[in-house]
Parts: sequence; C-alpha cells; structure tokens
Amino acid sequence: MLTTYQTLYHQSGLNIQNYEEEAESREYHACRFTINGFKVIGRQAKITPTKTGQFVTSWQRNKDGITEPFNEASGIDFLVIHVIKAGKMGQFIFPLARLIQKGIIHSATKAGKRGFRVYPPWDETTSKQAQKTQAWQLLYFVDLSDEVAGDFLKKTYANKTL
Repeated sequence: MLTTYQTLYHQSGLNIQNYEEEAESREYHACRFTINGFKVIGRQAKITPTKTGQFVTSWQRNKDGITEPFNEASGIDFLVIHVIKAGKMGQFIFPLARLIQKGIIHSATKAGKRGFRVYPPWDETTSKQAQKTQAWQLLYFVDLSDEVAGDFLKKTYANKTL
C-alpha cells in the first residue's frame, strides 16, 4: 500500500513520512503514517458479497490485548479508507472530529465501532440508512481518477477541521 499512497500523494506535492504497516488487519492493508504533520491511519475496504458498500475495520488492541474501537485519545487526525471496485478508485479521508460525531470513534459520549461500511459514489444505496450514511461520507470522498483529486488532497491535509 505504501507505493499506492506515495504515488497518489506525491503527485499532489504531499510527502508521506513514518509509514508503518500494521501486523494485524493485513487483509485491510492496515497502516499508519504522517503527512504534513497529521497522523493518519489507513485501511483498504473490502467488498462483501451480500451488502452494498464496502466494509472496513476500525479497531486497535488495548494494553490487555483486547480489541476495541479507536478512541479520541488514539492520537490520530485522519482515518483514510481506500476503496476500489471495477477499475474505479477513491479514498474517504475522514477527520477525527467527524468520526467521533458519527459514533465511529470512541469518546466520552459514544461507544465507537470496530468496523463500519463505506459507500463510494458508484455504489447505489437502496436503504434509507445507507443513503443517509453515504450522503455524509461523500463529503470526505475523493475520486482518485478525477483531475482535481490533487487539489482535494492538498486542501484536506492543509486543514484538519474539514
């Protein structure tokens, strides 16, 4: 995955530093890196056979070795979810504050989730809940085949309050 991130981000004038693959969640190409001083956790979502969208994990092990959702004290700024389907490729670049608000990241008021679904624009959602989720998620989506993808990436990593 490092090559993918480096190629995509370098074209936008962004440089990845401190890249580390995570031993667990290899099937999701789990990694961590910094970019412009921001701490990023990366994952690649998986297509599942029976549901629309793609599934991705969002957990870590605590000091006792038990899995738990990422929490607001995890020291991350962004969770990047890479998605691929039928020659299409994109990324959801979610800021920590938005994931806390949506109950994905554990906080004092939300339990957090160990995994969740993402809905790229090419996935046609039919349930009202999936449509609602897709609507807010698309605010953080960049189509990597789009000519303006580089501008989106630069803007995102210049301002973590998106």
